[in-house]
Amino acid sequence: MIDHYLNIRKHSEEICAPLQKEDYVVQPIVDVSPPKWHLAHSTWFWEEFVLAKYHPGYKRFHPRYSFLFNSYYNSVGDRVLRLHRGNMSRPTVDEILSYRAHVDEHMVAFLKAQSKAYTELIALGINHEQQHQELLYTDIKYILGHNPLFPAYAEEFKETTSVDADHSFAEMGGGNYSVGFKGDGFSFDNEHGCHQVCLEPFSIRKSLVTNGEYLAFIEAGGYKHPLHWHSDAWTWIVENRIDSPLYWHPVDGEWFRYALAGYEKVKLDEPVTHISFYEAAAFAAWNGARLPTEFEWEASCNTFAWGQRWEHTNSAYLPYPGYFRPAGAIGEYNGKFMVNQMVLRGGSVVTPPGHSRKTYRNFFHPQLRWQFNGIRLCKDKL
Repeated sequence: MIDHYLNIRKHSEEICAPLQKEDYVVQPIVDVSPPKWHLAHSTWFWEEFVLAKYHPGYKRFHPRYSFLFNSYYNSVGDRVLRLHRGNMSRPTVDEILSYRAHVDEHMVAFLKAQSKAYTELIALGINHEQQHQELLYTDIKYILGHNPLFPAYAEEFKETTSVDADHSFAEMGGGNYSVGFKGDGFSFDNEHGCHQVCLEPFSIRKSLVTNGEYLAFIEAGGYKHPLHWHSDAWTWIVENRIDSPLYWHPVDGEWFRYALAGYEKVKLDEPVTHISFYEAAAFAAWNGARLPTEFEWEASCNTFAWGQRWEHTNSAYLPYPGYFRPAGAIGEYNGKFMVNQMVLRGGSVVTPPGHSRKTYRNFFHPQLRWQFNGIRLCKDKL
């Protein structure tokens, strides 16, 4: 467990290794946190929920860090407003790395003495840090992708590891299907409550929608015709002048995009990504299809390859039957977000190992697009 803990902690810093010090502090929008903040917050989690509570004699690294690096745990105390995280030039990056080293030293001592008594809490902390590793990739991409120089994060980084050319649909019969987590291993509380759902017959595409297909939607005036869009979605694209996926740029009649490997031409055969739920639903409607529900996705995911893009579903993020919110601050981890958000399934090219399981429920507001997300089409079987 100690080796696993240290490897996970080391990987967070390795993700940031290609950055310059100036990159660690930038916060272009409220939804994107500075890399320095992620390194500090994931450390705060271990200090706040493990060391300060259960490690006798532990002395906090700094008395104000609990205020600076609390994210959304209202029951723990006050915190810096989310949109102000980029204003913190202090503590410095070096001080944050010292904070991480301090907490790691005491966590190793704690794990040597008491790891068996707190297995579930340690597992939650490790999975929490891995979630922030994925956010590090997506937030770093947003930071660099909105720099006028479009600097590459790593020229060898591949956002698409393989291309699926099978655009046929898998036929799924109607009936009862079991959804939700069951068995051994780690899972989040929002996956719990394994239950039966009754589905009507449907078909689901074996491949994700490609850049080329999405470009056809753009060229057909998809962003100009309100009939394809939900009411809130149309207001969003008009007010924000949205006319293409995030990171796409038209140059002299061609489309380019920013990728972690740098500025490049849009590759038409690769899965489209950085698409909001609003855009995914509009494209599906234009194509004469729809998005799958999260239950349809889970029931059929053995019929197609998945894991390169988080996949939009047409399901609101709600609790499963019998859902129980854990007591205390840990209960704020998932339950309080079960309103006004949509579920994504699968995983992405930057999702850590162990987080791409078929019952994993990711969730975001419908207008957000900085995650590596994509579109899988579904149709009713008439």
